[in-house]
Amino acid sequence: MRIAVTGSIATDHLMVFPGRFAEQLIKERLERISLSFLADRLEVRRGGVGANIAFGLGLLGLDPLLVGAAGVDFAEYGAWLRAHGVDTSGVRVSERLHTARFVCTTDEDQNQIATFYAGAMGEASRIDLAAVAGRTGRPALVLIGADDPAAMLRHTAAAHRLGIPVAADPSQQLARLDREQARQLVDGVRWLFTNEYEAALLLERTGWTREHLLGRTGTWITTLGEAGVSLARSGAPALRIPAVPADEIADPTGAGDAFRSGFLAGTAWGRPQEQSARLGCALATTALESVGTQEYKLIPSDLVARIDRAYGADTARALEPRLAQVP
Repeated sequence: MRIAVTGSIATDHLMVFPGRFAEQLIKERLERISLSFLADRLEVRRGGVGANIAFGLGLLGLDPLLVGAAGVDFAEYGAWLRAHGVDTSGVRVSERLHTARFVCTTDEDQNQIATFYAGAMGEASRIDLAAVAGRTGRPALVLIGADDPAAMLRHTAAAHRLGIPVAADPSQQLARLDREQARQLVDGVRWLFTNEYEAALLLERTGWTREHLLGRTGTWITTLGEAGVSLARSGAPALRIPAVPADEIADPTGAGDAFRSGFLAGTAWGRPQEQSARLGCALATTALESVGTQEYKLIPSDLVARIDRAYGADTARALEPRLAQVP
């Protein structure tokens, strides 16, 4: 089962200023600010939800197809993704714009000054999903991740028109959607992913009750941080899956994307939803223990042992044969 992952591709530039922004600001001069902060640390991280989810699926041997827009600077990033099992032939590379970029400086009080440059992400709506599928092979599932909103709507409509099941993961773009757009993105999807805050926002955006929304989707998966995840279907009680304990949390960024990779891999292997969610939780915790969204290592034997400790031998034995095949 091949999965096409649509969504953002980005680079994060994260800097640390060893002082306080507030001490550099003059209250009487805030209307004309010209400041420069000397940072003492810089981390450049690969990111973007589409790339993050595809990376996790690639590590699990699923040969995912990444569909998104990147910039003229994508060569090194693209090589990294391909080296980790991601097919980047569905990526549109802009002829003039750079890959989306998040530049953020944090002071010692954890205040942040940041700028997000959408760049090539603005060209994602020019991608024809049907043409990509015709060129690379029809996927068994299309995940619609956070991206340029016009691209998200276009890809959703194309997948439905082609009769390809859809997984919706609108995440941070929910705030930019109106009622009709939010409904278009989630109506009729097989899987719906949100975190707890996004779940409430989605109900507000669609104007639907929880019961009505469940009646228009397959399974609604809500990540709950250290409390695990909830799997909800219409007419059935929600199923709660506890999180896998972390030895040490290094960086929470990207854990949700890793969960989605693990869950979708489990379903692609034909495993039940509960087992798939447990695999997702185990991969999310693996990501939590690394700095960066695509820096974690996947060692199948370690992942099986982690699943065994958290969920018992039956789940570990059920997933071990497929994990043993992971390259």
